[in-house]
Order: sequence, then structure tokens, then C-alpha cells
Amino acid sequence: MPGRLGGKVALITGATGGIGRATAELFAREDAHLVVTDISQDTTDEFAACLKAGGTDALAIRLDVSSPESWSDAIELARRRFGRLDVLVNIAGVVEWPGIEETTKDGWDRVVAVNQTGTWLGMKTAMPLLRASGNASVINTSSVLGLVGSGAAAAYQATKGAVRLLTKTAAVEYATRGVRVNSVHPGVITTPMIQELLDEQGDRQPDIVRTPMRRAGSPAEVAAMMLFLAGDESSFVTGAEFVVDGGLTAH
Repeated sequence: MPGRLGGKVALITGATGGIGRATAELFAREDAHLVVTDISQDTTDEFAACLKAGGTDALAIRLDVSSPESWSDAIELARRRFGRLDVLVNIAGVVEWPGIEETTKDGWDRVVAVNQTGTWLGMKTAMPLLRASGNASVINTSSVLGLVGSGAAAAYQATKGAVRLLTKTAAVEYATRGVRVNSVHPGVITTPMIQELLDEQGDRQPDIVRTPMRRAGSPAEVAAMMLFLAGDESSFVTGAEFVVDGGLTAH
């Protein structure tokens, strides 16, 4: 029997990172055709080769999500290869930890360019192909820090809050045009982005202490939510936010 994404073409940004890699690998097991993208061509090529070795039809593309030209090239390459696009998963992101006064203008601009502008550019550029699908899904990766304050990471929090509302307005705009748009909000997840903190503090890491389940999540647990939103099981779901945080934002 075909998998849950059989016949669908999915483009994933940040595909070689923790959540991106787990999502691509899960989508591959569910029979999706994959466009895997990241900022490093070599790393992206290596990952696509691994997917192909497992029988997945995968295309590797170097993508700078902050660049309109890079997005245009990526979407055109995907169109030429597969002729369609059914799923866009915006995962690529960067973080800087300083608060309001310590954040520099350069640091602010870098985080906004990748996390916020990159998400908008992805939707803007991919939307004609997604609309042509007639049954498409966009999944934007926000964060629990797009829902609640932390007293730090000012630029990161600002962008993740923006992604949450950008998702909702896109969902309304395209609700009758064949494209669903939802956001996923991971909590503390064992990804390279926060691995140094986890290595230093382990279960004493403050956000883990505040998490009712008393542990960090795995990228695979976030990928499972991505799969639900990519597939037809979520056909009446749009404009919603899905929190994967072990209960962190429940209190």
C-alpha cells in the first residue's frame, strides 16, 4: 500500500538540520517525492544521496531562504523535476540569544531575514505551484517562543511571533484556493540549535524543569506533527497552531 504521502511532492527548508532531517526521513518513508534544501550544497547533496539510496525520489537544492532569487531558482528546479508541488515545510531558522539591549542591529537583521522574511518568501514564491496542486499544505515552523515570552532571544521571539500571525493571514487568504497553512510550535527539542545548552545543563536546563513531561522532545516527535499536517488527514485544518512542547506552555 502507498504511504500517507504517496504521490505528493514536498519541499523542505533546513532539511539537513535536526527537525528538517527527521521530517524528510519520515516523509520519505511515507512515499513522498522530496525537494530537500539547505544553505550548504555539499551537506544537502549528501543527505539527498542517502534518501535516494533508500529508494526515495529526492532533489537536492542549495537555498538561501532570505534571497528572492534563490527561492525563484529553487522553485523552478522543483517544477522542472516534478512538475508540481503539494507540500511546503518552512523549517530553516537561526537563533540569537541576547535580549533587547544586547541585540545588535546586524544580529536582528540576520534573524529576521532567515526566520521571518524567509518564511514569507517561501510562501510567496511557491504559492503558484501550490495553488495548482488544488490540495496543498504549507507548514511554517514557529516555536513556543512565538507564543510566550522568555526574557531573552528578542529577535528570535519577534520572528517566531510574526511567523504565527503570517501563517494565520495566509490561511485565510488561501482557504478557498486549495492551500492550507498551519504553524508548528516546538518546545525544547534535541536539535543542534540548542544542543550545547542541553549538554551543559542536561535535565537541569530551566525550560526542561518547567516542562511537565520533564524531558526534551526529539526531532522525530515534531516530524510526526509535520506528517499529519502534510497529509490528507488534516484536510479541514488551516490557520491553526500546533504545539509540540511536552506541556511547557500549558501553565
